[in-house]
Amino acid sequence: MPGTVCGTNYPLSICFIVVNEFCERFSYYGMKAVLTLYFVQYLHWDKDLSTAVYHAFSSLCYFTPIMGAIIADSWLGKFRTIIYLSIVYVIGHVVKSVGAIPTVGSSDMHIALSMIGLIMIAFGTGGIKPCVAAFGGDQFEEEHGKERQKFFSVFYMSINAGSLMSTIITPILRSDVQCFGGDCYALAFGVPAALMVVALVVFIGGSGMYKRNPPQGNVLLEVCKCIGYAISKRWKRSKHEEKKKHWLDWAEDKYSKRLIQEIKMVLRVLVLYIPLPMFWALFDQQGSRWTLQATRMNLAFVEFYHIMLNALMILIFVPIFDLIIYPLFGCCKINASKEMATGMIFAALAFGAATWVEVNVVKTVVNPAPAEKALLQVLNVAGSPITVNVPNNNLFPDPIAPLQDPAEYVTVPLQASSAELDFDIGWNNTNLKCVQMFNETTANSLIVYSEGGFLNTFSENVTVSIENLNYEIPPGFTMSQNKTVGRGVYSAVSVCHGTPDSCSDVDLGLLDFGASYTFVLSPGGGDSIAVTKMEDVLANNIHVAWQLPQYVLMTAGEVMFSITGLEFSYSQSPANMKSVLQAGWLLTVAFGNIIVLIVAEGAGLEQWIEFLLFAGLLLAVFVIFSIMAHFYTYVNPEELDKVYLDDSKYAARDGKKRRPSDSLQMNKPDKSTKL
Repeated sequence: MPGTVCGTNYPLSICFIVVNEFCERFSYYGMKAVLTLYFVQYLHWDKDLSTAVYHAFSSLCYFTPIMGAIIADSWLGKFRTIIYLSIVYVIGHVVKSVGAIPTVGSSDMHIALSMIGLIMIAFGTGGIKPCVAAFGGDQFEEEHGKERQKFFSVFYMSINAGSLMSTIITPILRSDVQCFGGDCYALAFGVPAALMVVALVVFIGGSGMYKRNPPQGNVLLEVCKCIGYAISKRWKRSKHEEKKKHWLDWAEDKYSKRLIQEIKMVLRVLVLYIPLPMFWALFDQQGSRWTLQATRMNLAFVEFYHIMLNALMILIFVPIFDLIIYPLFGCCKINASKEMATGMIFAALAFGAATWVEVNVVKTVVNPAPAEKALLQVLNVAGSPITVNVPNNNLFPDPIAPLQDPAEYVTVPLQASSAELDFDIGWNNTNLKCVQMFNETTANSLIVYSEGGFLNTFSENVTVSIENLNYEIPPGFTMSQNKTVGRGVYSAVSVCHGTPDSCSDVDLGLLDFGASYTFVLSPGGGDSIAVTKMEDVLANNIHVAWQLPQYVLMTAGEVMFSITGLEFSYSQSPANMKSVLQAGWLLTVAFGNIIVLIVAEGAGLEQWIEFLLFAGLLLAVFVIFSIMAHFYTYVNPEELDKVYLDDSKYAARDGKKRRPSDSLQMNKPDKSTKL
């Protein structure tokens, strides 16, 4: 070993690998933290297109690892693959940053540079992703399995530390630093580019200390040929030929027993991976469904918390699990598959908690009107109580008092996409008829007066200034358009009517998250202005802190599932296929996102039902995975070197010919060690 950390069994080379991973993850997550806003605000794409491109980029980042793994295991080796694809990664970041400079070309040029940059970043980050973790594991001797297991925990912590810092810093760089007359996206993308350069320099700096396993040739092609030959031979076998214990054994007459045994090992692990995408389907919704859930909750004092909460909790949980939970599991003889299954349980419980939160959140949220229906509220400024009757619908059974705050919107059925509705209005012992046009899926306010936003009852124009927004409201019981302002107490809002000298400050009180208000302005005593505040849509009264339990449960599940699976993928793969199996592990993440798209876009369920469905699906997968894992036999890939020493394609380490062994005795690892 070239060098160790302070006399321990930890190679000094892993310090360079961990720092490299921290900088690379800072680079990746920092760029992604502002990517959607860049699409919407800078490229002026709509939200649907922005979301589609964002998820397409994310998916590509998890499909490209198989490319990097094949290159590393077959031709270049892990070290050179990381170097070359990191250069592609850096160039992609630079191109992306240049595309965010307004003075560079036209809008089409910005779009082209952005897409080229994102594609290069996807190939860079995806290509090195399976190599870095496996390369770190290569630095340890086989007898130092416990140290290698702790390395994967530290490695995972470096990922989340980089994620945490970048998701705090890059949004600040975008919004608080102004350049080219607006938000500085060029700087927000440029800093991640600089961190990727640092990652590359640090990794190269440790080149003299690394233990490098040379590539074994085009392993994947050899594997495919062996599998194809075995299938063909088994299909064409005669009835008199002796049956084989395993279908791959039909390739023994052409391929080495060692290669056949290695393929068996890899296939057993890949089969075990089949149920795993369901976990990632739940996990990745933290950045989509859970974030959207948070936007409908009260975010007082904790805005943007959801961006960094998972990464922060990972940094807290990993040391706790390493010092307490994993040793306890070791004492109880709980192996890797059982730990991963426990992680699934935690994730399912997290979605159970999310379901409970969602059920309570929807109570304060006004959903859009469905097809062939419209939302309606009635505002009475007539000075005396009124009754409103919609023919064939008892929507307003009680009289409506003057300036009464509407309790909630009611749903009005329409016969087509738009319809005229008749209203019978009783006022001062007089019945009046009113006809109004409504369009489907819209929200409407019916104003009843004797002779939405701010309602002007003055005889002249009224100007309301709030948060640098101006409302110009004509006279005659007209209403301003709705606008969005930040949450806060607005105790001195300027209201001007008539001449410039007629401005007054009015108190609007607290404007809370998620609420929609209508303010009726009318003359008060003297020169004062009377304000009547109506809450059309109730504020989000469920605080976002209620999401904390689901994040705690999901983070606990992630630590048990992801870190364990990462080390399991390394420990159960042959030396010449470690990157390929790491890529297979990462592919489960990509397929998990596909599951989300299928369920979320295809099922059309209410959100709480969808959460409950995902929890139920993961519990079902937990049962399937537990049964599959029960029949899985843990292996020690290094035993291949001791058993097949003189196989024709794998010379013995001492160069002497030995008789090939007819069978392979696999040693099970010490179950007290977490895999």
